[in-house]
Amino acid sequence: MILATAIVLIVTSLLMILLVLMHKGKGGGLSDMFGGGISSSLGGSSVVERNLDRLTIGTGIIWFASIVVLGLLLKSNGVG
Repeated sequence: MILATAIVLIVTSLLMILLVLMHKGKGGGLSDMFGGGISSSLGGSSVVERNLDRLTIGTGIIWFASIVVLGLLLKSNGVG
């Protein structure tokens, strides 16, 4: 069970990195320093962006839950 939870944690961690990097920069941060703020957004968020937001939030919830479950499993086995 610990191994399966660790694998879920690794997969969701990599997926979170990918999903966060796919998001469009909102400006005002470090992305402006490197030329990310050159293009301005003319409209609201599109369907693709909203779905990407939902997927990122869902992955984040699974990621957080796997951390909690892994911590509880390790504590019950006397590892942590």
